[in-house]
Amino acid sequence: MTTLKVGIADYKEMKARTMQVVRGQQKPATGEPKVWFTSTESFAKVLSANNRALLRIIAEQAPDSLEELAQITGRAKSNLSRTLKTMVGYGLVRLEKGEGLKLAPKLVHDRVELDLPLTEQQKAPGDRR
Repeated sequence: MTTLKVGIADYKEMKARTMQVVRGQQKPATGEPKVWFTSTESFAKVLSANNRALLRIIAEQAPDSLEELAQITGRAKSNLSRTLKTMVGYGLVRLEKGEGLKLAPKLVHDRVELDLPLTEQQKAPGDRR
């Protein structure tokens, strides 16, 4: 598997950076985070102990559907659906078409690396601010 590199930046910074990339004013540097969270709290919420346990179950037991994952975990399907939708948005999981209308959750990355500058002087690689 692979490592997903993530960073922390507030919404205004992420929007400005995205616009610079779209306009061709900035090019993402090699090794730069591909996924951004708006706060360490949002990062911690998405990768909480319960959610990391869910990711391990998906990797180890490879459920064929959300129903099977709900049975394995004891979590409500609606709860799992919301959680997985968030994880799909951050590139941690993908939902593959299974038999019939079933969706099978698949782990995309087996590690996450957080790039977290602690001072204003440390900018993300490729950042020209």
